[in-house]
Amino acid sequence: MIAGLLLAAGAGRRYGMPKALVDSGAWLRRAVATLTDGGCDSVLVVVGAQADRVLPLVPETAATVLAADWAQGMGASLRTGLAELIRSAAPQVQAALVHLVDLPDVDASVVRRLAALAGPAVVARAGFETQPGHPVLLGRQHWADVVASAQGDRGARDWLAQRHDLIVVDCSDLASGIDVDTPGSASPEALRE
Repeated sequence: MIAGLLLAAGAGRRYGMPKALVDSGAWLRRAVATLTDGGCDSVLVVVGAQADRVLPLVPETAATVLAADWAQGMGASLRTGLAELIRSAAPQVQAALVHLVDLPDVDASVVRRLAALAGPAVVARAGFETQPGHPVLLGRQHWADVVASAQGDRGARDWLAQRHDLIVVDCSDLASGIDVDTPGSASPEALRE
């Protein structure tokens, strides 16, 4: 079994609003559907900035957890989400697939490609052309280490950089993997719901 972990807690300062609120939650709903349609057995959404506005937009099929320290960056959201999975995930959950709300062109086909590698010891991430990207697949045996090391806006980047067993899964044929940081920085095709 695989748990989808959607990081949607940021304030989206460069975008001008939390990305979970873009288009009345369209990106949020799309990201949850991407994880579910891609093979995740459950989805946990980490909320933070403007949580009172984001929570009602989360599909009923997903669970939520509040990252109280969301302003510290992606590392805080990742720590909160993985800590919640450590606490609550069924023993059959072998891996967590970490996805970001601001990757509107990453679809279920990318998730499926990574999910095919799921196992308790796996460390894998999507790659796009020459760039590492998201989603990231973390086997259950690594969750506590990632919680202990995730910092600031770097999330698990430093932890992943030290892994000799990291599998980069080329997904360039499926998506660009480009995150949307400012309005207008993605093509209309990538933004469709």
